[in-house]
Amino acid sequence: MGKNVRILAQLQEIDLKIDSSRGEAQALQNEIHSLEAMAAEKQQDIAEQKSELSVIEEEKRVLEENLATESDSISRSEIRLREIKTQKEYQAVSKEIATAKKVKTDLEEQILQKITRTDELNVIIAEKEGKLQEFEGNASARKSELQDRIEQLEKAIADDSSARNVTAKDIAASMMKRYETLRQKRQGLAIAEAKAGSCMGCNMNLPPQVFNSLFKEENFVCCPHCQRMLFLRQDNDEAAAG
Repeated sequence: MGKNVRILAQLQEIDLKIDSSRGEAQALQNEIHSLEAMAAEKQQDIAEQKSELSVIEEEKRVLEENLATESDSISRSEIRLREIKTQKEYQAVSKEIATAKKVKTDLEEQILQKITRTDELNVIIAEKEGKLQEFEGNASARKSELQDRIEQLEKAIADDSSARNVTAKDIAASMMKRYETLRQKRQGLAIAEAKAGSCMGCNMNLPPQVFNSLFKEENFVCCPHCQRMLFLRQDNDEAAAG
């Protein structure tokens, strides 16, 4: 087995550790984003409820102004009614008062509906704000835990990247290029262990001459099925030597 392949096998172990750390860090970051999105959604929901409350309160205010106007109009008409001398005019003013009283009743009913809905919204908003506060407290604690873990992973990635750079210095540029190309094509696995006559990358049986050639230090061998570069574990080398 070629020296470069042995070193590349070590490099791949480092790269897989880096890939795993990056994958975990990304998953944790996604969880942080999810918590933030959930908080924003809850905040938006409360904002919409408050917006509805504001609209209803304004509608109630207008209705109360109209009610005051109608009440004032009825009072004036009732005063006029006591001063009227003719039957015809009395009937006309009485009709005006009856119509105004109906309008007043309708306004009072609408105002009552607005008050009921206002009370409902205030209860809903208070409940949702309480739940939001609890959620934000829990989310803050969880985000702190996640961030601590992300920082640990980032340190591990930095350390492993340094080790990778040291290891990569001993690899020929042409082999490094081949390794990187295979990594992209084979989901990060450019090097596969050959064990018990099989490629552990694709789990296919290797031709005997291919497997046996791995015991020769100068040989560079690829799996004929998945094209991954093959290597033997140290214990396999020692067993063959014995």
